[in-house]
Amino acid sequence: MSQFYVGIDISKATFDVALLGGAQTARSQFANDQSGFQKLAGWLQRQGASQVHACLEATGRYWVELALFLHEQGHAVSVVNPKLIKKHSEAIMQRNKTDRQDALTIADYCAKQQPDLWTPPTAAYRQLQEMVRHLYTLKGDRTRVSNRRQSGLTSQEVLALLDEQLALLHRQIEQLQARIAQHIDNDPQLKADKELLLTIPGIGQTTAAVFLAEVPDVTLFKSGDQVAAFAGLTPGQQLSGTSLRRPARLVKWGNAHLRTALYMPALSAHRHNPIAAALRERLLQRGKSKMTTVVAVMRKLLILCYGVLKTRKPFDPHHAHRGLAMA
Repeated sequence: MSQFYVGIDISKATFDVALLGGAQTARSQFANDQSGFQKLAGWLQRQGASQVHACLEATGRYWVELALFLHEQGHAVSVVNPKLIKKHSEAIMQRNKTDRQDALTIADYCAKQQPDLWTPPTAAYRQLQEMVRHLYTLKGDRTRVSNRRQSGLTSQEVLALLDEQLALLHRQIEQLQARIAQHIDNDPQLKADKELLLTIPGIGQTTAAVFLAEVPDVTLFKSGDQVAAFAGLTPGQQLSGTSLRRPARLVKWGNAHLRTALYMPALSAHRHNPIAAALRERLLQRGKSKMTTVVAVMRKLLILCYGVLKTRKPFDPHHAHRGLAMA
């Protein structure tokens, strides 16, 4: 029995599909809605592909409903970083870039690389992620409006409108923060996880909520290093012979929401968290820049979050010093 691989290039309105396996390659396009999902299921059946390994890029949120549908239909599903597909396209010297060709490239990547399977989070986690990400958007809008308000405008009409916008954004942010807290407390697992995260000095309610929304299942990661890579907090080096010796730089391929949430806690963690303080002091003594130490503390806080949830034990500075949180 042939193994079938499906590559899906998805957009807001439609998605292109390429099927590898069997006698030949098949391609088609469907609407990105429930009707299109049902037509895709029928199309796969007609191709003789009752079970497939489907691969999609994690582009915005356009992929979520289709991935859930495929998973519920019993198919294996992988959701991968678009940068991996781009690198694969370059590796196979793909010259053309169209939605149809991208779908085929994704299918080829799936067949050759066998990416890890995606496990959908629960409905409670999906709702939490949408709320947390919208809170991030609202705070960004508030900052932009506030900056506009302070940019030297003189029109009283415009200033009054900006004040109204700011007041509305303040109310929406406060309301959404309260709903997020209530949503977490209403779910026993989320509440237990939050309470563990809050035992880590430097991790507050907001950061805990972001971690829970972006890392719904720590058991999917084998180590703290994998979580750091997922968040894009892994340095990359470029060393070759004697001519290329560039300093290590952050590889920002991962979850930007996690990185953003950890930045402010990392700036102040050395005042509250003995592990972060020791790490910061050690790096400064070695001549590392302040930004390098901030990134290192961000990574350490992330691994500590992973550690308390993986072990189901509250933060213990002596425990963490022995490296158990890195397990």
